Formats: sequence, C-alpha cells, structure tokens
Amino acid sequence: MIYQLTQWLLDVSAKTTWAQDVSALRLFRYITVRSAGAAVTAFLLSLWLGPKVIEWLKRLKFGQDYVDRAHEAGDLKTRILDKRGTPTMGGLLIVGVLNVTTLLWAQWNPLVELTLLTVLVLAGLGFYDDYAKITKQSSGGVPPKVKLWVQFVLAGFVAVYLWWWPAESLLQITGQEHAEKNNLVSVLMLPFYKYPIHAGVIVGITLTVLTIVFSSNAVNLTDGLDGLAIGCTLINSFVFLVLTYLAGNYKYAGYLQIPFVSGAGELTVFCAAMIGAGMGFLWFNCHPAQVFMGDTGSLALGGSLGLIAVLIHQPFLFVIAGGVFVMEAFSVILQRGWFKYTRLKSGTGRRIFLMAPIHHHFEKKGWYESQVVMRFYILCVLFAVVALSTLKIR
Repeated sequence: MIYQLTQWLLDVSAKTTWAQDVSALRLFRYITVRSAGAAVTAFLLSLWLGPKVIEWLKRLKFGQDYVDRAHEAGDLKTRILDKRGTPTMGGLLIVGVLNVTTLLWAQWNPLVELTLLTVLVLAGLGFYDDYAKITKQSSGGVPPKVKLWVQFVLAGFVAVYLWWWPAESLLQITGQEHAEKNNLVSVLMLPFYKYPIHAGVIVGITLTVLTIVFSSNAVNLTDGLDGLAIGCTLINSFVFLVLTYLAGNYKYAGYLQIPFVSGAGELTVFCAAMIGAGMGFLWFNCHPAQVFMGDTGSLALGGSLGLIAVLIHQPFLFVIAGGVFVMEAFSVILQRGWFKYTRLKSGTGRRIFLMAPIHHHFEKKGWYESQVVMRFYILCVLFAVVALSTLKIR
C-alpha cells in the first residue's frame, strides 16, 4: 500500500514544480527500505497491541486451563510457576500484525498473496484447535487426522497452483553463459550442491506438500516452553530474509548461482514483518510468559516458513536452517514409533527419550526451562549459520 501510494505521488508530480519536493519517496522503491519499515512497524504494533490483546484474551477466559504436558508428568522441579490460566491464542497478535504490516509495506504480487493466504488458513485451523481445547469441546483439540487433512488440502492447493501458475524462475548456471527457465515446483536445489535437480512435476508437488505440512507441525511441536518456538522462528526468519532477498535480485542470484525468482524480493518484506511481529510477541512470551501463541500462531508461522522455502527452490535448506524444528518433530516420531514397535514385540512399550518433544526430555533431566530455551537458541543460530554457508560452500 505504501509502495503503491508513493509511486502514485511520484507519477502525479512528474514534470511539475513540486516534483523535487517528493523525490525522496523514491526510497520506497528499495526492498531494503520497505523491509526495515515493515520490521519496525510490526515491532511497534506488537508492543502497542500486546497488552490490549492479552487483557482481551483474559476477559474472554481464553486461558490455558488444561494441564501442561511437563506439569502432567509430575516433574515440578523444573516447573516453578504453574502456567494454567495464562492466556493462549496469542498467535492472533502475531498473525494480525504480520498480515497488516505486509500489506502495508510490500508490493503485492502472487507470491506474497499466496503466503498471506497460507498464514490465514493455518491460523484459522490453529484457532479452532485452541478454542476446542479451551472450551473443552475436545480434550485434545481438533483430532489429528482432521488437522492433517486440512493441512494436506491447503498444501496440495498451493503445490498445484505453483505448478499451474505461469510464473517462472531463472537459473544461471555459470553467470550469464547459460540460463534456463523453470516453474516453481519441479526444480530443486540441494544444499552444498550448485547444480539444479530436475525432479519433475509429481516429485515437486509431493515435496512441496510435505514441506509445508512438516514445517507447520514441526513449529507446532516446538511450542512448549516460554519463548522457544517464537525465538527459533525469529532466527529462521532472518535466514529466509537473506535468501529471499538474494533470490529476488538478478545480479546476486547469478553471482551465487541460485535460482532467480521474479517477485521473491517482496517476500523479504514479509520475513522482515515476521521478525518485527515475532520480536514484539517475544516481549510478552519470554519467561515467565504473559501469553502463549498456541496453535493459532505456531501452525501459521511454520507453514509460512515451509512455503517460502518452496518458493525460492530451497525446501531441503529448511532441514538445515530449521534444525531445531526437525529435532523436535523427529523426537516425537521416533518416540511414538519405538514405543509402538517395542510394545508389539515384547508387550511393553519402551521410550527413547524421557519425554517428547525433546525439549521436555531435557527438562526431565533437570535443566531449567530458561536453560533449555537459551541452549536451543544457540543450536538454532548454529543451524542458521550452516544454512547460509551453503550459498558459497558448494
């Protein structure tokens, strides 16, 4: 909106006596300027709206009255404060600020619009899940099969749309010497390998669906300690802020030999808005948390990260950049799989971890909540550095 408005003013003022007075508006053509504006706007909006949203959620009694998983396990040594009663659905704050800020600062294009649509749908799914838990319509919220069904339908729609949509990306193999056009799903880039993988439409669509569904649920599983999920999301958002900016710049993409995706630069504004909104939310979500994001926020943020990775041909890079999310998800998969296998074989189910997701395992081992969160932050930064290093180490 700001971009459109400033460009309209520049066009109207052209060849007039006051053209020089508004010439500074040319700054808004730069993605870096609008990204900085989006980050600051989202952060300030979150700080301003945060107390109001928290108070509103309290009045509606949208608090966590169900027992926390670690509390339920009986390990009170590392749980000094009871979290029951803390407002949840704080993801409404993140999603609301993120969408408004992006619409305000970004130059609208199908990539941005598709990302915002994904955020809204997953936030709606998460909201219904949180609401079902709070109102005790269902002890576990939305049944897992229903949640997965909605996620797969959404991801399938996105994948088919990206295959059908006529937009193309340009890959420069060796500078300007060779270039080839590809659609947004059939060609993949592998970390530490500079040549494209022509996977084909079927594989591309399948991988797109799995990436969005996996990333959405992985962030959701990470959301179990104060500040953990949003802090790791912030770090990953910075990685994709860099990657989207490079993918949307023809010269930088050619130099680094990564696919140039027309319009991907505007996703940098989205990532900046997510960083600003996330920082503002972390202000209230750090230990001891005043509000939780709930599934409303975690499903939406995770899905958006997965989609952005797909849009710039880097779904495998999410496995590295989102290493903490991958750890959390696979700890649950391994725990359940091993428990079912050993129960089938011996009649008694056994566990690999003291508790899953893995952040609760370390709590059971005696780590304080703040220790777990800070050490996972450190791991997330290391994963982020490795992910960014793949741009040159190939």
